[in-house]
Amino acid sequence: MSLNAERSYKMKLRDVENAFKYRRIPYPKRSVELIALLAISCTFFLFMHTNKLNSRLKEMEVKLQPSEFSALGLTGNHISGHDAGKHDDINTLHGTYNYLKSTGQLEYLDAAQLNNTPKAERDFVFYNRLEKTGSQSMTRLIKHLGDRNGFDTYRNIVRATKPITDSEEDEKDLVEQLFGLGDHAAYVEHANWVNFTKHGHLRPIYINMIRDPIQKVISAYYYQRHPLIFAQSLMRNPNKRIQSKQYFDTAFNDCVRNRVPPYCVFDAHNPFNGDWRRFSLHLCGNAEICTHFNSETTTQIAKRNVEREYAVVGSWEDTNVTLAVLEAYIPRFFANAKKVYYNTTEKFTVNTVSHDTHLDKDVEEYLRSSFSFEIELYLFIKQRLYKQYIAVHKNEF
Repeated sequence: MSLNAERSYKMKLRDVENAFKYRRIPYPKRSVELIALLAISCTFFLFMHTNKLNSRLKEMEVKLQPSEFSALGLTGNHISGHDAGKHDDINTLHGTYNYLKSTGQLEYLDAAQLNNTPKAERDFVFYNRLEKTGSQSMTRLIKHLGDRNGFDTYRNIVRATKPITDSEEDEKDLVEQLFGLGDHAAYVEHANWVNFTKHGHLRPIYINMIRDPIQKVISAYYYQRHPLIFAQSLMRNPNKRIQSKQYFDTAFNDCVRNRVPPYCVFDAHNPFNGDWRRFSLHLCGNAEICTHFNSETTTQIAKRNVEREYAVVGSWEDTNVTLAVLEAYIPRFFANAKKVYYNTTEKFTVNTVSHDTHLDKDVEEYLRSSFSFEIELYLFIKQRLYKQYIAVHKNEF
C-alpha cells in the first residue's frame, strides 16, 4: 500500500531559470563604386525589410502571451527586481500597467485570455499550497467562503514525514481519492502540481499563493526554530532529532555567512530539502527534474504550468489585487472574498513568528545569486497576477 493510502482526504478544513580574419585586397576603381552602390542598395532593402518585420512583431506581441522569460515577454535583465518598489518599476502593479500601455498591449489585454478557470473540467478547487506563503490564512479564508458560498472544504491529515515528491502510484492514489470527494468542493494540501488528466480524471481549478523566495526562506528558518513549532513537530514525529541551543539561537545572517550545513547552504548540489527552499518544486510537479534547486529547466516547466494550468496564483504581498483577481476569475468559490477577509472578526493570520528580515549585504548577494531562477519565477507570477487584475480593472487606472 502506498504512503498516500494512509491519508484521509475527507477531513474537513480546520485551523490548522576572431573566428574570421580579414586582409586588404586592392579593387579597381569602378569595382569599388559598384560595391558601394550594392552596399547602399542592400542597406536600404534590409532597412525596409527590418521595419516590416518589426511592425509584424509588434502585432504579434500584443496577441501572444509569451512566457519564455517573463509574463510581459521581457528578458531576464528586466526582471531582476533589484529596484522593486519604484512606482514605475516593471515589477509593480502601476509599473506593469505603464509598460503595457506604452507598448500598446493594454488595448488588447483580455481577461478571458488570462483566465484558465473555463478550462477546468470539474467544479473543484485544488490548492497545493506552498509553505510559508501565508497558506494557512488562505486555507481559513477558503473555509469561511465555503460556508458562505455553499461548497465543501477539505484538507489532508498532516503526516509526520513527507517525501519531497510523490511516486506515480501515490500521485494516482491522490487523484482518485480527490475524485471521490465530489464536485463543488475545495481541497488543500502541501503537494506538488499534479496532472489529473494524465491519470484519467477531470481537470480541476488550480490555485496557489507565492511570496518573495528569499523572505520565504528566512521565515521558514525562524519558524522551524520557534519553540512551540518545534515542540509540535516533535509530537508528530518522536524520532525527530533534538537540536542544540545553538541551533535555536543562531541568526539567519550568521548561519548563511558561515554556510552551516545543511540548513544554510543554498547551492544547487545540496540535496537537503528540509529548509523549504524549493519555490519552483510545487509548481513544477513530481518529475525528477522538478527537484533541482534554482534550475532554469525547472523554472520554465513551472512557468508553463502557471500560465497554462493555474487559474490564479496570488500573493499576500498584494492582498487587494489577489482578492480582486480571485473574485473575478473564480467567482463560484471566491465571491465576496474581500468582504469576508476584511469583515470577519476571526484573524486570518495564524502561527506568525516575528523575526528579523534584515539581510547583511554579503548574505543578500549570495542569496540573490543562489535564488536567481527562483526570483525570476516569482516575478513572472507577480507580473501575471498584475496583468489579470489590469485586464479587469484597466478603466479604473
